[in-house]
Amino acid sequence: MLPRFYCPMPLSVGAEVTLPREMAHHAGQVLRLREGDELVLFNGEGGEFRGSLQGAGRELRVSLQEYAAADRLAPLDVTLVQALAVADKMDWIVQKAAELGVRCVQPVSAERSVLKLAGDREAKRLAHWRQVAVSAAEQCGCNRPLQVGALQSLTGWLGRNVEAGAQRWILHPEEGQALSSLPRPAGPVALLIGPEGGWSPAEMAAAQRAGCLPVAMGPRVLRTETAGLAAMAAMLALWGDF
Repeated sequence: MLPRFYCPMPLSVGAEVTLPREMAHHAGQVLRLREGDELVLFNGEGGEFRGSLQGAGRELRVSLQEYAAADRLAPLDVTLVQALAVADKMDWIVQKAAELGVRCVQPVSAERSVLKLAGDREAKRLAHWRQVAVSAAEQCGCNRPLQVGALQSLTGWLGRNVEAGAQRWILHPEEGQALSSLPRPAGPVALLIGPEGGWSPAEMAAAQRAGCLPVAMGPRVLRTETAGLAAMAAMLALWGDF
């Protein structure tokens, strides 16, 4: 695969794009790309542009020569509503969710979340997770980076209006309906994943009152960093492109 770079700017065939300083450093100093080498740029609007590197040093430009309309999105529109987990686990969840084709990771604070965020620390972590999502898109070939929503409380998220045709599922190994017994979702699915200590009984009851369907993938209790990714992989095997 050619080196890929996310450039959130207008792109068009025939244009010459100057790479931002950090991107130029990565291309020239880390990947050791040289003038004439081919690479791919994408701006998150769908499709990608193939081009060749021009210039040297800190002034690197890309001459865009060819456009391809490929999106490589998963055929299922899934939002992972992920209760906050410790930072390295959240990095892993965002990265692998992007690789699997999850459309959005929505962090929520839960009663048993080990990680607590507020103020500047919250803003820095969100910025970091969004960069993790961009890097994952560059690596996996997806031309629309996974979105990471602003942190919300579980109660606040449950109180949102549900889009017409959308479904809400919550993993519950003890009482959930088997994932494999469900029909293929016709619209978006929000999949709720609890924190390290699991959802509290009050949170589970609130989720079910808000229309969340308990689902299970067997009797075993999965770790928070495993559960959502395993569910997405299973959904793709059942109804997607696996």
